[in-house]
Amino acid sequence: MKTLSVIIPVYFNEGSLPPLFAELCSVEEALRPRGMELELIFVDDGSLDRSWEALCEIKRQRPGTRIIRLTRNFGSVRASKAGCRYAAGDCFCILSADLQDPPSLLLEMADRWLAGSKYVICVRRSREDPLCSRICSHLFYRVIRALVIRDYPQGGYDLALMDREMLPYFVESSKNLFTPILGFWLGYKPDVIRYDRLRRNHGTSRWTFMKKLNAFLDSVLGYSVAPLRLISLVGIVVSLCSFGYGGWIIANALLGRMDVPGFATIVVLLSFLMGVVITSLSVIGEYLWRIYDEVNKRPDVVIDEMH
Repeated sequence: MKTLSVIIPVYFNEGSLPPLFAELCSVEEALRPRGMELELIFVDDGSLDRSWEALCEIKRQRPGTRIIRLTRNFGSVRASKAGCRYAAGDCFCILSADLQDPPSLLLEMADRWLAGSKYVICVRRSREDPLCSRICSHLFYRVIRALVIRDYPQGGYDLALMDREMLPYFVESSKNLFTPILGFWLGYKPDVIRYDRLRRNHGTSRWTFMKKLNAFLDSVLGYSVAPLRLISLVGIVVSLCSFGYGGWIIANALLGRMDVPGFATIVVLLSFLMGVVITSLSVIGEYLWRIYDEVNKRPDVVIDEMH
């Protein structure tokens, strides 16, 4: 029997866990005729509701399930990586606990894997999310395609089934690496399944704007040197414009065509240049912080208990 390991990060998902578990049990039944079994690994990422109690009930109903509880909220990416460390299957995937990505997709992905695909991704064809979330997602993936990976799926993806040979790259990746992009960056040719992302019916999303911003920064700064090169380009352009403007002022002043601009012009130019300098230092600081966070030997997550 081949084994599919499913890692499920959990954060304030007490309402969706019972129906999710029921669907996963149906998936498990459907996998058996294919010669596959299911390994379930739930990681409670510091939930403050009754998610842990719901996971304990799942453990009681299905003793083979592994449940892990973290000491606090470390973020879904780090929680997923913590679960990946305990995956023992021949292939693995990371599934959201909110049921917006249908667990039934695991069956088609498993079929593609059994047919020889090492990397199967589910690309969103449409999504029933709030307008603000759709706009942010559209801009996010536009930037990713422009600065990081040009052939990255336009609608993005979260759900992917990967062969076990890809697992070490996820477990050993750096702390602030956005893992959906890591799978694509490794260079494996993806087998694409398109689907419509469902509306969330249980609880409210904890994927706040600040978390989205952090994911954006991790995605761009973790995979691309483009921001630094953009800073260099801006510096060159500003310098050329400054030299040109200065030469134009000197020439016109010597010819008596105009008076030398005074206080207002100086203040505007200084404000603009200081803004460029501060922005440049901020981007460089983001890169430096990631280097520091990588070498300071702090753990990705801290496990409180595991069953």
